[in-house]
Amino acid sequence: MKFALFLVSVFISLSALAQADRFDKVQIKTTQLTQNIYMLEGEGGNIGVSAGEDGVFMIDDQFAPLTPRILAAVKAISDKPVRLLLNTHWHFDHVGGNENLGKSGVVIIAQDNVRKRMSAKTAIDFFKSSYGPAAPAALPVITFNETVTFHLNGDDATALHLANAHTDGDSIIHFRNANVIHMGDTYFNGLYPFIDVGTNGSVKGVIAAADRALAMSDDNTKIIPGHGPLSNKRELKAYRDMLAAVYPKVERMVKAKKTLAQVIAAKPTKDYDAAWGNGFLKPEQFVEIVYASATKR
Repeated sequence: MKFALFLVSVFISLSALAQADRFDKVQIKTTQLTQNIYMLEGEGGNIGVSAGEDGVFMIDDQFAPLTPRILAAVKAISDKPVRLLLNTHWHFDHVGGNENLGKSGVVIIAQDNVRKRMSAKTAIDFFKSSYGPAAPAALPVITFNETVTFHLNGDDATALHLANAHTDGDSIIHFRNANVIHMGDTYFNGLYPFIDVGTNGSVKGVIAAADRALAMSDDNTKIIPGHGPLSNKRELKAYRDMLAAVYPKVERMVKAKKTLAQVIAAKPTKDYDAAWGNGFLKPEQFVEIVYASATKR
């Protein structure tokens, strides 16, 4: 199937979630970034953890069957309870553990549109799939419009809404004192990104999100991407520049009334395929997303 690899890796169906053996071999890798900030990798979106005297603050939670392993990894970091969970957006590889954590008393926070998307049956048009509505315990109980700041564990962590980027409900989280940014799926490090145009994501919005993060970064900033390895300002700039180079090429062809097939045949990503085209999306699939974004503009 054309998109099988990406579907299996990231947006697996609800029926597949019931098959625990799907995750049997997944191990949670913990990387300490600063005294209190950690990055957890397993399967699905990268998790951020702030752990200290005020308790544990998590960013995203991957898939429901992984919750025990994720919590075991957190327990190895801190004996404090998980108090807060922030979802960077609504996609299931980032919120799959919400119900488990919500039932345990963790307070879930997200941008307004995340709760709206999770509260209803929501489609991912590109993959012809749909999800939800989520169980009540999985829903964010605190939502915000533009920004919210968490004052805990010796830091001021601000979540910023980036409109119409990967989706219409994306947040990036800036730990000011630690100099760490979690970007959710506004950043796929080393990969052509999936952008959910069907839920109002856009290439221009992802570029704007990268610009926002770059403005908050310096050469020592540690950047947690939604997918891919731990990153930095230089790598984020390369990602931003790739998007900013590809999008105008496709946009010009859209304005010239070129069909999707014609745009794909023109290979607008050819200068970047070696570096970015070996991940979730192959070049022609990424061009299809960029075309959809330029068409919808």
